[in-house]
Amino acid sequence: MKKLFLLVTTSLIIASAANAQNTDYKTAVGLRAGLSAGLTVKHFLSQKGALEGLVSSRWGGVNITGLYEVHDIAFDEPGLRWYYGAGGHVGFWDGNKNPWFDDNDNHSVIGVDLILGMEYTIPGSPVNLSLDWKPGFNLVGYSGFWGDEFALSLRFAFK
Repeated sequence: MKKLFLLVTTSLIIASAANAQNTDYKTAVGLRAGLSAGLTVKHFLSQKGALEGLVSSRWGGVNITGLYEVHDIAFDEPGLRWYYGAGGHVGFWDGNKNPWFDDNDNHSVIGVDLILGMEYTIPGSPVNLSLDWKPGFNLVGYSGFWGDEFALSLRFAFK
């Protein structure tokens, strides 16, 4: 599994480097690290509008999130953008590993999310870094506000 991950990562870097002309990209794929960690894929539909998909793990479960984001240039700095957006999530958690549950049952949730962040694509490089805050509110299942989702993402950008 480690060899496969290394092979895929190396291939992404090489392919991205061949396609990286400037800081604009069409699609980026990478890793997201925070209290929940996982995978991130961002795809631009227009110059400012993007869809982002997240698959993350926390408390022995999995959360799948889809977001629509609006991006704009920040501080007239090439490659630096700020963004905001909204979307939704579905999640499945193991009650034994979640501190909010008093039982040992598995739990499923459906909810809405907001996102606010900044991203930087290194000029002449396929490397894209982002730092964001993604608060969520579970509407179905264990309902409530979750405001602790801060994350750093490292992505490889493609034209």
